[in-house]
Amino acid sequence: MDSQDAEFLDLRFRFHMDGFSSSLGLHLIADFFDASALYDPSPAEETLRRAAIAANAQVLGINMRDFGQRAGFTGMALLAESHISVHTWPEHGYAAIDIFMCGDAVPQRSLEVLKSYFRPQRVDVQSIKRGLIGQSRHRLAAAGC
Repeated sequence: MDSQDAEFLDLRFRFHMDGFSSSLGLHLIADFFDASALYDPSPAEETLRRAAIAANAQVLGINMRDFGQRAGFTGMALLAESHISVHTWPEHGYAAIDIFMCGDAVPQRSLEVLKSYFRPQRVDVQSIKRGLIGQSRHRLAAAGC
């Protein structure tokens, strides 16, 4: 087993131990600050594909939209497990990343691929468990859901 496989198994173990197994999916919302590669959607399209494959997700389609005149782009990978999306603001050095996956997919792997591509100097990530199955309504209300 190589180090990447060991890391994957460690992630799966930690998800199980912290209750991930009782949710339907994990949603990562990331802010990339002082990032690069924010203008051209063409190479970013392949990066979205690689990010999905790294997470063990199945790509159903990818759609990219260039805003022209170096104004940034938006892109979305539609996955059997949900989606990966990116929206860039080159004038602010910023990219908004949204990754939601269910099943055996590991969204953190997608995030690592995207970090390697955009090379942000600062990353803020929110992690949200979606579809908390078996949780009482009272507990969900207390959690703000």
